[in-house]
Amino acid sequence: MMTKNDGNRVSDSIVRIVVMASGEGSNLQALIDAIESGWIENMRIEALLCDKPGAHCIERAICHGIPSHILPAPQKAKRSSPERRCYDERLAAVANSYKPDFIFLLGWMRLLGRTFLENFPFRVINLHPALPGAFPGTNAIERAFEAFNQGRIANTGVMLHFVPDEGIDSGPVLSVVHVPINKGDTLSILEERIHSIEHRELVKLARRLANNPRPKEIQSQEMKETRDQDKLGEKESGHAYRIDIGI
Repeated sequence: MMTKNDGNRVSDSIVRIVVMASGEGSNLQALIDAIESGWIENMRIEALLCDKPGAHCIERAICHGIPSHILPAPQKAKRSSPERRCYDERLAAVANSYKPDFIFLLGWMRLLGRTFLENFPFRVINLHPALPGAFPGTNAIERAFEAFNQGRIANTGVMLHFVPDEGIDSGPVLSVVHVPINKGDTLSILEERIHSIEHRELVKLARRLANNPRPKEIQSQEMKETRDQDKLGEKESGHAYRIDIGI
């Protein structure tokens, strides 16, 4: 985090974020618009990381003066492979060079490995167009729409969650909203409804983090990790130890 001089006074600390995206970038645009309009204060998008050359999110970032890094991933390499670990190290190095407070995955269509995630504990946040535990992975909207037409669900949702490990769309939830699926909806209508709610919820969470970069959700997750480590220490050594995480 950093400060900036605003004439006769020094403003509040700026929350730095790095965005990772693979496609259209409409959520990136929603975040840009909220920051540039002043609705979100004390936050700056430091950079965009994209794994798809030619993706429209790159053009959006460039138009707003946001540094963009195009980092194509190795093809057909498993997440545990040396090639993927090397790629994740490269991603982490680029992201870390901006000293981000948070990394937002906004349509990032590639699984991140431990090599990347261990660099950013409680700082990687993913936006996923489904309810917790429902339709993890790709094509979540299409799968929800199909499930509705089969009579298996009545609604779907949007969530923002931490990415603490290699689980797929399964991290601790920061925000969740139920999204109705109406009789007569087409897939495009449902997609438009979900994307509109994605934009709204993303901006709301970003504003919260700009005002308080260490909300109770982050503190509670850190405390849980400490308790888990305590239990592990008791089990392995026969006595308790505590990790001071500076809450």
